[in-house]
Amino acid sequence: MTPAGAPDLGSLADAVAAAVVACPEVARLATGPEATYLPGRVVHGVSVDGPCVRVAVIVRYGRPLAGIAERVRAAAEGAAPGRRVEVAIDDIDLPEG
Repeated sequence: MTPAGAPDLGSLADAVAAAVVACPEVARLATGPEATYLPGRVVHGVSVDGPCVRVAVIVRYGRPLAGIAERVRAAAEGAAPGRRVEVAIDDIDLPEG
């Protein structure tokens, strides 16, 4: 049961996913082990485990990874206030050519 005023798991995972993919350095969410399984669908790249949110992303080439991770963390924390956020950069999209 979700406490009164708290977002349900699906809404929270969706909000974090939307905030993270809005970061310009993020190409997409990763489809690895981090995921939220909901009835009839999966939110890849985001898992919520109590007070912790884990995010796994594929980033665009060209920026320092530590800075990207911090921006992703800040975006996820904005969507999941009060929760600890862990960020994994699973891969880097290289430019064509």
